[in-house]
Amino acid sequence: MEKHDPLNLQVIRQTLMRLEDTIIFLLIERAQFAYNPIIYEDSSKFFQLNNIEKDQKDLSFLDWILKQTEITHAKARRYEAPDEYPFTSSQQLPPSLLPPLHPPVYLHSNNINFNPIIKNFYINHIVPILTQRSDKLTDDGQYGSSATRDVEILQAVSRRIHYGKFVAESKFRDHPNWFIDHIKSRNSVELERLITKPQIEAALVRRLENKALTYGQEITEDGLSAGPETNQKINAKVVVQMYKDWVIPLTRQVEVEYLLNRLDGLSSDQLKKLIESE
Repeated sequence: MEKHDPLNLQVIRQTLMRLEDTIIFLLIERAQFAYNPIIYEDSSKFFQLNNIEKDQKDLSFLDWILKQTEITHAKARRYEAPDEYPFTSSQQLPPSLLPPLHPPVYLHSNNINFNPIIKNFYINHIVPILTQRSDKLTDDGQYGSSATRDVEILQAVSRRIHYGKFVAESKFRDHPNWFIDHIKSRNSVELERLITKPQIEAALVRRLENKALTYGQEITEDGLSAGPETNQKINAKVVVQMYKDWVIPLTRQVEVEYLLNRLDGLSSDQLKKLIESE
């Protein structure tokens, strides 16, 4: 594969490392606000939506902000990109106002979307500990700021996890014969073993912790580090935990699900060419 090919594993790794930076900085921004659990509950508890359709009144404030954001982004062609997946049902999103791009097709056709799982783990397992401070209220009234940061984080984490499809496609194209028999037998355990690289995952976690510690430190007016005794802008352990417990395992699940569907729709001749391609 060429060095600028989106399916080149080195290109994919560079993209994923840039997403690490994006996600950490967004988490730092969200950590500056309180938990504000009310934004994840029924919006009618604190926000008047009298001018909104009845079927939207049971949305949480975050759900409402997320949907309105994705409606705007859909008009700008965001979800025509192969690495972007909306949390809102595509049936509820408008068509793009821009002409279609017709980009090259890199991925096998699939309907894999882990966004419901992503939103659930983020709201219930990450936000409470991300915003936990001994000197901070659980509700600071900054509902709009908190929700908009949440939307940005969810979109970035979704892109990171669903990028597993590109990883799986790259590995499959390099060695289709490693995977074909396991796909045919629906052997997800063996497929996961083939795609899992413990050393790479361990290096990722170390790199992530170092980044979180570096990006989260306070810098004095003189441009110097305020020192480890100063409260960091984010707890690096939360970032590491999110990746270890959720991002990495869910990315693996996306890869396995993608591979299990990789032979769907292929003719016997196409399958034969794949087998003979190595």
